[in-house]
Amino acid sequence: MLKLWSEEYLLKTIPPEQIAIKSTQLKNEGKTIATLNGSFDLMHAGHLQIIYEASQLADVLIVALNSDDSIRNYKSSDRPIIPLEYRLQIIAALEFVSFVTWFSETDPCTILEKIRPNVHINGAEYGLDCLEAATVKAGGGRIHIVNLIPGLSTSQILKKIVSTAAAKNG
Repeated sequence: MLKLWSEEYLLKTIPPEQIAIKSTQLKNEGKTIATLNGSFDLMHAGHLQIIYEASQLADVLIVALNSDDSIRNYKSSDRPIIPLEYRLQIIAALEFVSFVTWFSETDPCTILEKIRPNVHINGAEYGLDCLEAATVKAGGGRIHIVNLIPGLSTSQILKKIVSTAAAKNG
């Protein structure tokens, strides 16, 4: 019988209320943990670059996604484009992601307190003094910065879509 992806991705999905237990279990097994967070709405090659680099920095990579409400609160009422359930599926499909979880706050500090990663990855636009830095360092971890690919961001892609549509309808 064929497996259904809508069920299979759940094997890599950890609800926020279980993430501390999973993190402790992984560390007790001697594994190091890298974390990365974001909305990852409209997945693109820039996302793949930062996720792949993050996966090379520890034994386990946990990606924490902003919930839909979180994205609406810090980006726009028009976002996300892709609902959380499907963004979880997309991230879980990547072989270099060990686990995926989510958070409802506008910043990931609460979930990072639960995970206590060895290393937390951020894009260069946030820098070493990112808002997660104090939480990660308090848990014994460090921040790793990834240089972004110029021209690749969801906001830039959306602007291009809008301008292309406007030019065709113009």
